[in-house]
Amino acid sequence: MLGIRGMPNVQGGVETHAEHLYQRLAALGCDVEVFVRTAFVPRAQRNFGAIRLRRIWAPRQAGFEAFVHSVLCVFYAGIVRPDVLHIHAVGPAIVTPIARLMGLRVVVTHHGADYDRDKWGGFARWVLRTGERVGMRYSHACIAISKLIKELIQSNYGRDADLIPNGVIVAGRQTGLEHLRRYGLDPGRYFLQVSRLVPEKRQLDLIRAYASMPASGWKLALVGAADPGPYSSEVEAAARSAGVVLTGFLKGVALEQMYSHAGAFVLPSSHEGLPIVLLEALSYGLPVLASDIPAHLEIGLDKSSYFPVGDLVALRQALTMLVQTAQDATARAARIHWVATTYNWDRIAVQTLAVYERIMRDQRRASTER
Repeated sequence: MLGIRGMPNVQGGVETHAEHLYQRLAALGCDVEVFVRTAFVPRAQRNFGAIRLRRIWAPRQAGFEAFVHSVLCVFYAGIVRPDVLHIHAVGPAIVTPIARLMGLRVVVTHHGADYDRDKWGGFARWVLRTGERVGMRYSHACIAISKLIKELIQSNYGRDADLIPNGVIVAGRQTGLEHLRRYGLDPGRYFLQVSRLVPEKRQLDLIRAYASMPASGWKLALVGAADPGPYSSEVEAAARSAGVVLTGFLKGVALEQMYSHAGAFVLPSSHEGLPIVLLEALSYGLPVLASDIPAHLEIGLDKSSYFPVGDLVALRQALTMLVQTAQDATARAARIHWVATTYNWDRIAVQTLAVYERIMRDQRRASTER
């Protein structure tokens, strides 16, 4: 598998997807090797559970890192000859034609139109658009993580994709408070956003809306690492001015406590595939407030959970309404049950394995007919 920076506990939606999926595929009997970038996995770490980690060098330069890494990985795959090469995301999918020329069976998962993200320059956007085009046209099978992406593939490339969504793990609620105390947060009295500090996540919208609210005693906590660049600096300055808590990247018990004790989860993004963090928030039973972009609407929350993307007045009003709404234990339990049954990783792994088996069967049949 190629297309991620690393695992385990590397921030990113595709990284989280891969970490959960490949543990389960290994449990189903697959021999799994994952290509990771040297900067994100220690030299001594060669395995994650039953998954082999193959460290391949990549330059630390935005716009080139994924491209160079994917090219190096596909040549290595051509040497080791896996039964299936599974490529995640449209940028790394640019190597699909090379993999096909090497006689490899290729599956590409489309996680979203990454070329729409605000941070990319001209070369990176070209790689992403080209990767989508060749990945969708030349892979043996393509997987879409949402109905919206499945429709995009059908409309733009005339091809049917297997719809296999992201999943979520329902974790037990953490009762400890030490990590909240570290950031000066009170249980049930803070808004939470979990994501990298990048423009399409629109943290500035959330900070500005929060700062304009009437005094409520609630705080805003932003969990996530800052990407290099002016946007992160602007977010950090705005957060200091508004008294917003910036925790940086959190994982494990610290992140679980932040989810467990939040009063509500907010995701004002302008671009998403199918956001795992939103599913994770629902798995803790949190009330959720999300922008009305198609990827969020597809999840199917009630109307009160959405606001027009970029509308700071509507966002402020929705935040104020959350503060004034009493917590409902029954509603919390219903959210947990719904997301656990709808977005189940075990079922997702079985569906993915079925795609692998189908293309291997088709290839054997084609070879026999020749």
